[in-house]
Amino acid sequence: MPWDPVRDLLTMQERLDSLFGQATPGWVPPADVAEYSDEFRVTIELPGLAREDITLDVTANAVTVRGRRPSDGCPTERYQQLERDHGAFSRTFRFGDPIGADGVTADLADGVLIVRIPKTPIRAHRIEVE
Repeated sequence: MPWDPVRDLLTMQERLDSLFGQATPGWVPPADVAEYSDEFRVTIELPGLAREDITLDVTANAVTVRGRRPSDGCPTERYQQLERDHGAFSRTFRFGDPIGADGVTADLADGVLIVRIPKTPIRAHRIEVE
């Protein structure tokens, strides 16, 4: 497997969170976060999950995606190889720019969740000195 610095950083973050009692149980689905002029776009790989398996919570500057991938219920005494993660997951994405919480949308297609998070424009204005 080729070296992936992002995966290594996520692993380090999980270990640090665990040390400080902030660990998130379960597995960590891979995600990309892209910034555009008017929005952030989070793309998460969630194969095998249905819409009802996923929840999104939005705050002033963060989006949290939670879900659960059920085990396949395969009746076996012993796995020869087990690589697919199962159980609960939770990912929180924080943004430095203000986000428009009311305009967040999410679409799940072909096992890929795309969350669109609009930026809230910062309006410049002049303040009179009294």
